Amino acid sequence: MKTLRLLIAAVCLCALGLPMTACTPEKPKEQETKKEPEAKQEPEAKKEPEKEIVLWHSYRAEEKAALEKVVDQYNKANAGKVKVTTLAVPYDAFADKITATVPRGKGPDLFIFAQDRLGGWIEAGNTIEPLDFFMDDALKKRFIPTTQQAMTYRGTTYGLPLNYKNIALIYNKKLVPTPPKTSGELVAMAKKLTDKKAGNFGLAYSYGDFYFHAALMNGFGGGVFDASFNPTLNSPENVKSVEQLLKWIDKDGILPAEPSSALITSLFNDGKAGMVFNGPWFLGEIAKGIDYGISTLPTLDEAGGKPMRPWMTVEGIYVTAPSTNKEAAFEVAKFITETPSAKVLALEGRQSPANADVYNDAEVSKDPQLKAFRDQVEVAIPMPNVPEMTMVWSPATTAMNAILKKASTPKAALDKAQQQVAKDVAGLRKK
Repeated sequence: MKTLRLLIAAVCLCALGLPMTACTPEKPKEQETKKEPEAKQEPEAKKEPEKEIVLWHSYRAEEKAALEKVVDQYNKANAGKVKVTTLAVPYDAFADKITATVPRGKGPDLFIFAQDRLGGWIEAGNTIEPLDFFMDDALKKRFIPTTQQAMTYRGTTYGLPLNYKNIALIYNKKLVPTPPKTSGELVAMAKKLTDKKAGNFGLAYSYGDFYFHAALMNGFGGGVFDASFNPTLNSPENVKSVEQLLKWIDKDGILPAEPSSALITSLFNDGKAGMVFNGPWFLGEIAKGIDYGISTLPTLDEAGGKPMRPWMTVEGIYVTAPSTNKEAAFEVAKFITETPSAKVLALEGRQSPANADVYNDAEVSKDPQLKAFRDQVEVAIPMPNVPEMTMVWSPATTAMNAILKKASTPKAALDKAQQQVAKDVAGLRKK
């Protein structure tokens, strides 16, 4: 009834011309309902898909195991974000595989290889990504300077140096208690140990191999190119270096004739060679019973006391140009070259890392092998990484063979090699 009375009253008021608001019955307070504000729906955060980085290398045995351990550490630290997968490629096929697959976008995001093919891949295009954009001063200071130099081509950085290899003096401690510091000491010791009739030699190394001869060549101040990468095979310094080699062979008589790698290993393991010039790859061939030491190559009395300066090969880790995950790939490369990773590669992989700080580590610094090759790298010279270097090997090898077989004088043989390399380089530059 109450509701009916209110309706009648409202009709009467409206008839009297009062405002409609006055005619509208007021809603009882008990019947009002508050409208709750709608809860805002937060959009679901999109989860970034895990990025896969593929890394190619040619390591085997302990080197492979050490690299895989470092990669596994990275994967655990970046689970769900980045996953690195490694693939071991046979060394003999590695360079050709990179050349054939990477420019077509069919290769990896990262690969590890020495610097000798760097210039050729860069000139070919779409193979290796330049890295200066990613690098800061702290990263540049991480590495031994000459190893970083090996990763630089025409002023641009194209890789992070991972490890290096160079030759040093390896000696039998039973025959050579203290290694020689100078070439004069080397010859004097070697003469005492040499007995050709018995097949004993004071020194043995692959002196006919131009790679090994480079230690003498560079020690005399020679080289294969000038600052503009024009060939200089017949320079006076190069001629002197070959004449010094002939003196060791003919006059001093301290070297075996035509030494092959197998002969050098056999002589050293049989106690018939007191000293060899060789690299870390040779250590795995030394018999277990041989107590050996490693030292830097001697200085050259004949070159005013300058050190022998072997070539250094530097294995770098490169980001491929077609990779769709360049930034992530670069972060992986940075991780693999960090000091903790370098320690694993050094102590477990038996490599010589390019990371400078790792040699301050207590375990690494007391390792005689790592210390010796680290000392030697101070005077080593990075092998040229320009495409012109591929033109040098064959003519230089031919020249060394002619000289050692007495078919030519050092000057004449190197003149001929110079002519051939200059012609080949000119042809390369016309393309």
